Amino acid sequence: MDRTTPLSTTPSNMNPKIENAAQTAHKVVDTVADKTTAQVDRLSGSAHRAVDKTAGAATQAADWASTLPDQAKEAQTRLTDAVCTTIRERPIATVAGALIVGFLLGRIGRM
Repeated sequence: MDRTTPLSTTPSNMNPKIENAAQTAHKVVDTVADKTTAQVDRLSGSAHRAVDKTAGAATQAADWASTLPDQAKEAQTRLTDAVCTTIRERPIATVAGALIVGFLLGRIGRM
């Protein structure tokens, strides 16, 4: 039924008091519906903003996480280069250090 359509098509079918009460009820329902629609629209907008913020944060986190493998490879390369340089500069000290560490680990393993 349309909001503005009267309940009866012929006035003789209904009492005028009932018709007025029905029209008043229609107006109240329309007012409540309009207010509810406004609140739903406001809440919907808030929900959309929250989803947009969350999506933006997730995108930033994904971008940051995607750079981690490259950073790890760079760190590994730097460490490997530093160790190789140290071994080339002091080969005897490196071998002696490796022997001492091996001996100590062997002693700890026998305990």
